Amino acid sequence: MYRSRIAGIGYYVPKNVYTNHDLTRFMETSDEWIKERTGIRERRFADRHSETTTTMAMEAAHIAIDRAGTTARDIDFIIFATLSPDYYFPGCGVLLQREMGMREIGALDIRNQCSRFVYALSVADQFIKTGMYKNILVVGSEKHSFAMDFETRSRNVSVIFGDGAGAVVLQPTDDAGKGILSTHLHSDGTEAELLAMYYPGAHANKWVDEKPPFPDQELGGLFLTTEQLESGATLPYMDGQAVFKKAVVKFPEVIKEALAANDLSENDIDLLIPHQANLRISQYVQKLLGLSDNQVFNNIQKYGNTTAASIPIALGEAWETGKINAGDLVCLAAFGSGFTWASALIRW
Repeated sequence: MYRSRIAGIGYYVPKNVYTNHDLTRFMETSDEWIKERTGIRERRFADRHSETTTTMAMEAAHIAIDRAGTTARDIDFIIFATLSPDYYFPGCGVLLQREMGMREIGALDIRNQCSRFVYALSVADQFIKTGMYKNILVVGSEKHSFAMDFETRSRNVSVIFGDGAGAVVLQPTDDAGKGILSTHLHSDGTEAELLAMYYPGAHANKWVDEKPPFPDQELGGLFLTTEQLESGATLPYMDGQAVFKKAVVKFPEVIKEALAANDLSENDIDLLIPHQANLRISQYVQKLLGLSDNQVFNNIQKYGNTTAASIPIALGEAWETGKINAGDLVCLAAFGSGFTWASALIRW
């Protein structure tokens, strides 16, 4: 059985920088209010007309593929993670395959919100281990800005998110001391509605007339109504305090699980890269685990929460700045809507 390694990393962030002060033009907020609650100072927003989730993914993918010493034609599987696809369907995986001129390879789209890049990495890892594929492109890309409500009513959500993309190429290695050591995936849907976007969706797809067309069953309904749009029901909902309380429990749990599975401890971690959800969550987890500032990488201050893209962007930036070197033990960890949480332990 092979072990998989990250052979190439790439990331892309849009040129448009929006500071906290910029957001005060649209809503009642302040730089101090945002920094105190999230640690965010600025974020990037994609060009509304020329940039999409797929085009940003393509930018990141080109860099990752080049650094892996391969070509787009050599990629034999795509795993695309996003909550902001170009279309409701089809998924972005096939769009990326088309735009990059790849062969007629498989394309898998993953929906696990903030945890989905680690979920995607885990899936890719299994394919590499079995020898089914040799060059897998794993992408996380998000264009949140097009769906955000920049009014005061939504400030607890809209000030958090940014746009961007990150990608890695996984390849097999026969070096037993390097590569992905293990991945760990979890979910608990008990409180799924605490962080969710309810519409558009089928959970309330009821017949709108008093008399359905067939006497024995109700058919049809409205995917999205004018009332939902006008009332704000189509906007994301988040109970921030509840999410925070859950995250600071599950983050350290899944990190410790990965370490225990490999007979390692917190002291062995060279770099922890958490999903960039909230700087306060990362700092709390860092304190619980007894990690130094040099052992944790955060860049949410510059980019906001880019959900699926946050870990590969941070991973790419950490590698580019020399914070990851050969032999280092790198831990990736994420927690998000669902709730889902996950970790991956990598020997570089």
